[in-house]
Amino acid sequence: MNWYEKLQTYFPVDEMKAKEQLDALLEEKGNIYVKDEGKYHIVMYAEFDTFIFVDFLLVSKESRGTGIGHQIIEKLKAKNKPIILEVEAVDPNSPDTEKRLRFYKREGFNPAKDIQYRFQAFLLNDEVPLDIWYWADHSISEMEIFEWMKMVYSEIHSFQAEKIYGCVPKPTHDVIQYAGNENSLV
Repeated sequence: MNWYEKLQTYFPVDEMKAKEQLDALLEEKGNIYVKDEGKYHIVMYAEFDTFIFVDFLLVSKESRGTGIGHQIIEKLKAKNKPIILEVEAVDPNSPDTEKRLRFYKREGFNPAKDIQYRFQAFLLNDEVPLDIWYWADHSISEMEIFEWMKMVYSEIHSFQAEKIYGCVPKPTHDVIQYAGNENSLV
């Protein structure tokens, strides 16, 4: 099974990108978009100048609970940049959703409570509400996280979307909103 098939078996289709888009990101944005693949894991992330966005993190079922996920997160934390990611709400019919949330909490991630985000599921021509979670070793504002997520949407999620999916991505302000105080630190 190749890396894309592994992602497909774990992540719901409404959170996936087409392989063509991921290949294009790796080829054309290889200076920031990274795939780290090992026997028991796949992590795909974008490393910008001021933050890291984790697009996909998969630890194989047979090796969960062995510390591999923790090692991956520690490797990213060692880059000394805040880390942001998207997390689906807990679904009682999908035990993995609760396990993922517990994992991120254990790793020191927190929800960005003032950011509303609707992931554009181009594969399904649909929208999926996702929560934004972050880790930082210093105080940052949710406004900073909001600005970074706008960058993620335009530079990663929307990359070649019209060409690959045949649809024009929605404007950023229709997908992600900030409802908090611009000066509050988290």
